[in-house]
Amino acid sequence: QVQLVESGGGLVQAGGSLRLSCAASGRTFSSSSMAWFRQAPGKEREFVAAISWSTAYPYYVDSVKGRFTISRDNSANTVYLQMNSLKPEDTAVYYCAASLISYYSGTYYRPLKVDEVISWGQGTQVTVSS
Repeated sequence: QVQLVESGGGLVQAGGSLRLSCAASGRTFSSSSMAWFRQAPGKEREFVAAISWSTAYPYYVDSVKGRFTISRDNSANTVYLQMNSLKPEDTAVYYCAASLISYYSGTYYRPLKVDEVISWGQGTQVTVSS
């Protein structure tokens, strides 16, 4: 099992930046993908971005492309989400996630599904004011 602990959320004005961190422990080598999801009030949890511990390129949902960057530090077993040019619609609880499923099939990329996640972090609130 993989244990995940997020940090870095907060309140920021539109156009601002935040960096989320996700420290992983336990059987981290067993996960194929590390990802960020988010859930806004009254909405379903949605995929945001994914990265692997190896060499596949990161993958983003269209709404955050060019603004968010997912990265990893293998030596620290930590995944980051740098969020720039934040918008009020980015307001949500952000969750770090581990999956045994790869978001890259070898020929195409796809977003991970909620039911493909084997471990969740506790969530961190991101609020963007207008």
